[in-house]
Order: sequence, then C-alpha cells, then structure tokens
Amino acid sequence: SRIGGMVNQVIKMKIRFKYSIAIVCLLSVSSIAAQSKEIKQVEAAVEGLRQAMIHPTTASLDQYVMDELSYGHSGGKIEDKETFEANLLNGNSDFLDISLSNQTIKIYKKTAIVRHNLFAKTHDKGKEEGEVKLHIMTVWVKDKKQWKMIARQAIKH
Repeated sequence: SRIGGMVNQVIKMKIRFKYSIAIVCLLSVSSIAAQSKEIKQVEAAVEGLRQAMIHPTTASLDQYVMDELSYGHSGGKIEDKETFEANLLNGNSDFLDISLSNQTIKIYKKTAIVRHNLFAKTHDKGKEEGEVKLHIMTVWVKDKKQWKMIARQAIKH
C-alpha cells in the first residue's frame, strides 16, 4: 500500500541520517586526534629548541631551525640562521636557563603559531649575568616529518 511505502522511505531516510551522523562524528574524532598528535610534536620541537639554546651545538640547533630563519629580538635586531646559531655557539648569547609559560599552539595544515612567555637567566659574553622576560611568537613549519622554526619575534614583558 501507499502508506506502507512511505513508512519504508521514512525508515530508510532515518537510517541514512544516522549513518551520516556517525560518519561525521568519526571524521571529527580522527581530525581532533590528528590535531592533538601534531600539537604534541610541536610542543616537543619547542622543548627541543629550548634545550638546544641552553646547550647549543650546530647539530641540535639545525634539528629545530629552518635555513630561512628570521629571528627577531625585542630590541628590533633581526638575525638569520647563521647569525642566530653563531651567537649561541660563540657565547654572545648565552642562556643559563630558559623557562616557558602560558604557551598556546595553533596549527594550520603544515604551519604552527606558538606563543609563550619566556623567562631566562643569561650570561652573554662580556656582560654580567642577567635576566630577561619576553613575550614570544614563533612560526613553525613541518619540514618532512620534523617541525622547525622559521620565524620568531620577541617583545619585552
């Protein structure tokens, strides 16, 4: 009968709707899981660079910094990768300790924007020991399977 056919159509539509909702939920969960995995990888890269800046070697710095680096200091000075690494390796920039707080990470495909507060104890070549408090924004790109910093800008806290 005609009513029976309409009932069957309504039942089929409800089933399709439930499957559609289930698929959307599964895709959302897998997308959130992938985003969470990427955030953990960026956090690990930020931590790796923090350690590399305290105990610098060319190999450890290269692991976390892109060749095209633009490294902006709070006073306006901008360094390329070569200068950034050289200053850490020769002691012109000497970090005794670096603490990061209030970190946020936003990921857009293969780019991440990281913001945090930095507190560091320093002993730069030719200077007394000192402390620095900065607000930092860094930009990271995924280079093959490794997140690397391509840009950094600091302002005084």
